[in-house]
Amino acid sequence: MITTKINSLENFSGTILIPVFETTEKNLIPVKFDDLEIPSSVFYGKKDSTYLTQKRENLYLFIGIGKNPDYKSLKTIFRRISFKEKKLFNKKLCLFLPEEFASEQAEAAMSGLLLGTYDLGHYKEQEKHPFLKADFELNILAVQDYSVWLNKAIKIARAQLETLSLVDLPPNKVTPKYLALWAQDKGLQYGFDVKVLGLEDAKKEYLGAFVAVGRGSDNEAQFVIMNYTPKIAPASLKHIGLVGKGITFDTGGLNIKTSGMVHMKCDMAGGAAVFGAMQLIADLQLPVRVTAIVPCAENAVDNKSFLPSEVIHSYSGNSIEIIDTDAEGRLILADGLSYLIKNYKPEYIIDIATLTGSSVGTFGYECGALFTNNEFISKKIQETGTSIGERLWPLPLWDAYKDDIESDIADVKNFSGKPVAGAISAAKFLEFFTKEHPAWAHLDIAGVAFGDDEFAKSKHATAYGVHLLTKFIENL
Repeated sequence: MITTKINSLENFSGTILIPVFETTEKNLIPVKFDDLEIPSSVFYGKKDSTYLTQKRENLYLFIGIGKNPDYKSLKTIFRRISFKEKKLFNKKLCLFLPEEFASEQAEAAMSGLLLGTYDLGHYKEQEKHPFLKADFELNILAVQDYSVWLNKAIKIARAQLETLSLVDLPPNKVTPKYLALWAQDKGLQYGFDVKVLGLEDAKKEYLGAFVAVGRGSDNEAQFVIMNYTPKIAPASLKHIGLVGKGITFDTGGLNIKTSGMVHMKCDMAGGAAVFGAMQLIADLQLPVRVTAIVPCAENAVDNKSFLPSEVIHSYSGNSIEIIDTDAEGRLILADGLSYLIKNYKPEYIIDIATLTGSSVGTFGYECGALFTNNEFISKKIQETGTSIGERLWPLPLWDAYKDDIESDIADVKNFSGKPVAGAISAAKFLEFFTKEHPAWAHLDIAGVAFGDDEFAKSKHATAYGVHLLTKFIENL
């Protein structure tokens, strides 16, 4: 795809996209563009409405965006146009950006257009989206210079598209080894260092909780460590640590799942968000240092699988009583957090995971659950999420919930065994392994990382977390 800024439509021939802010149906002033006039009785910019007309060799698609569209709304509107109206695109498309557009609105529109190229049919024979063809021309018509924001939008969409594929591809494709190779490839492409600990190395490092989870699978677990430092680094660099849950498929282990297993390829969506964020952070060359760990494993059923009532030893040196093998994500995160804190000592830590059905029971599919011991992080990451439509809402980490993870036989247990406060007790378990780090947050994204929308018939990935983590780090 070739992107070019143009100053007029004089020599343009193709399809033109014109976003229109909403007025009223009885507005006396028609919508005007390039000598075209549309009476308000026909079209007045109502959100999600469109009006298509032709003049000479050009198609004009007027797109209603409402009165005051937020980032997510604009992104979705333009993704819908790109996904559902691609038959209107030939080799040339022009996106008109009105003077009233804020920079973030231009970013959202461009990002949405590119996300519209994503199709869940990875294994279907189908024609490429026009945007993906080498000779496709995307022209930008605008008075203001939005180039910085449009380039950023392209990079955001590129990282999110990668993340969508990682989560949506089947588990026989996306194994722990696949994710490790993906990270190594992207590290070379975008400029971050990658170290991978295979099973034997993980054993030597005493990553006992991580090793236990992957024990029942023929697909060897991979402990992926990524380090990014900007090419031009300021004298003082903030250091952020990320940990993502990379369970490539979750049967529940010996506590086997009785429903919903078909969707368990999505259990690595937290890890995928960290992978996507690392690509984007490096692509944007943010002036920060980031260390990210994604423990990748498959929780399978086998005679080697770890057992309910087993006691295992974690990287931190603490013993863990296994109450439920389906509470495996917190085990690999525990070793990831401990390894990160001991070896890299970041100032800020965020872990992200599709961790509990309890968070879905609390918030549905509207936002992720936020747990943090740091007021600054809590406020900043919520503001960031709201600004781009990746919302979070806090739940407590009160000491009253400590009893839920106390074990008679070990230092801690991995599941309370109670049908209540599941997201909170999981967060308390993770908090135990942070060793009172003063700036840690846990994001439980089980309800927002994978779901239903208009872009496919079946549940699929959302890429939640990629933009959220990157923008939060960018604004620290």
